[in-house]
Amino acid sequence: MPEETESSKPRELEPVSFKTAALALLTVALWGANPAAVSYSVDTLPPIAVAGLRFAMATVFMLFWCYVEGCGLRLRAGQRRPAIIAGLLLFLQIATFNVGVTLSNSSHSSMMINTFVMWVVVIEHFITKADRLSARKLLGLFVAFGGVLLLLLRTDAATSAASRDQPTLIGDAILLCSACILAWKVIYVRHALKFVEPGKLIFWHDLVGVVCFVICSAMFENLEFGGFTTPAVIALIYQGVFVAGICFALQALLLRHHSASQIAIFSFATPLFGVGTGILLRGDQMTPMLVVAAVCVAIGILLVNLKKPVVASD
Repeated sequence: MPEETESSKPRELEPVSFKTAALALLTVALWGANPAAVSYSVDTLPPIAVAGLRFAMATVFMLFWCYVEGCGLRLRAGQRRPAIIAGLLLFLQIATFNVGVTLSNSSHSSMMINTFVMWVVVIEHFITKADRLSARKLLGLFVAFGGVLLLLLRTDAATSAASRDQPTLIGDAILLCSACILAWKVIYVRHALKFVEPGKLIFWHDLVGVVCFVICSAMFENLEFGGFTTPAVIALIYQGVFVAGICFALQALLLRHHSASQIAIFSFATPLFGVGTGILLRGDQMTPMLVVAAVCVAIGILLVNLKKPVVASD
């Protein structure tokens, strides 16, 4: 059994300040716009190749991050298996996400992928037994998945026909599968971080993912130079530098002073930012059904992440 790292030891936490809230919302906004960025990339480039290029940039960023942090890159005994498993989960999750985006639109993609928070709750209650469902969390699950069902059962093709991207049932179903895989990855990475330093783990999980993306893309896709249009390249840079790079750095900075639960509470805004960028940048139609679904998913995430207040005793 490998020894636990310094990152697993308890630390003194700070209260959430205005600066903390602003930085947390910035990461949420950057992450929320990611489906729109992926949509621009897969307009002209194959989805698996897009994933490989994105995480190739992320790997370079993490190489620099590990150098600055001084954590080193060599995996000690007991650390190789967690890094490889995390990388394989990354490959499966991002591959299904990018394929799902090509068959849906960015608004649907944002809401579907952010249901991973709900899948985490379900997995931890029924499978890992790490956390138990409360009445509040159960309500959050029903509200969020109610919003998802509104999208899955929506048949107003005339309205969606006016938008740039056409959501499909198969695309949304693939995105839900991606969200479920992401939930498993979050749970597994949380466990792996007890034994592998964060920067090192993310570097190797990115690198393993890139190798898998390259092999898969070479086997099943045709990457052409003409696909590197200006919008596709800008979107790739956004995904690789801003989402996989700056978002990670901001999250790491916040988690040095606050608990994960203090930061996670802001994630309720992610689907709202996602729907907003889809409407503004990709021309997704802002229908009442879409707005209600986005609000339901956001409320569900908020209910799941709220912590029960501690009552002081005399």
